Amino acid sequence: YSLEKVWSLTTSFRAEKSKTPRHLAEFTHLEGEQAWANFEYILSVEEQLLTYIVDHVLKNNYKELESLNRDFSYLHKITPPFDRITYTDAIELLNKQGKNLKFGDDFGTDEERILTLNRDTPLFLVGAPVSAKPFYTKINPNDEKMVLSADILAPRGHGEILTGGQREDNLDSLISRIKKEGFEPEDYSWYLDLRRYGSVPHSGFGFGIERIVRWICN
Repeated sequence: YSLEKVWSLTTSFRAEKSKTPRHLAEFTHLEGEQAWANFEYILSVEEQLLTYIVDHVLKNNYKELESLNRDFSYLHKITPPFDRITYTDAIELLNKQGKNLKFGDDFGTDEERILTLNRDTPLFLVGAPVSAKPFYTKINPNDEKMVLSADILAPRGHGEILTGGQREDNLDSLISRIKKEGFEPEDYSWYLDLRRYGSVPHSGFGFGIERIVRWICN
């Protein structure tokens, strides 16, 4: 942990089948990781960063936005802290809207659209079942069925633009979850060594740049 704050802006290839307006085969990926950062701290970083991006675009690219002939007045409302909804509360709300979801289900494009369709500001979807997130997400010490993960859902039905949260720093938990997901711990020896020889609380996130552009440009 000689490097306590790390970020990268790279292209990522999505090696899975998809046919939606929000899934590109290759996309621009902004990732950040920070040592000594817990769950609440990284959420504050995420909402401040997204607010900065929107403010920067409004100040420097307003002519380009105007050329799209859309209403962008609501973008001026975006400021921290963002509203939040828990995973369990979201299931309850969605089921009232006619969905038939149960604990453990992952949310897709339609569910995310419903949660944000009538909103002008981003929404944190906080928490997720252990089975729905990768092995490196930290299990919630207050609820072992959940992990400390959160998505930012863009308003007006645009859905998820960021996923982030606290990372697992317990070696035994990592090995157990790698096995449960059907992988071999030996294949992740380099990653496990980071925990085996001492670790600290750390958190991170990933932004989809094209999704942010799509949302801001409406």
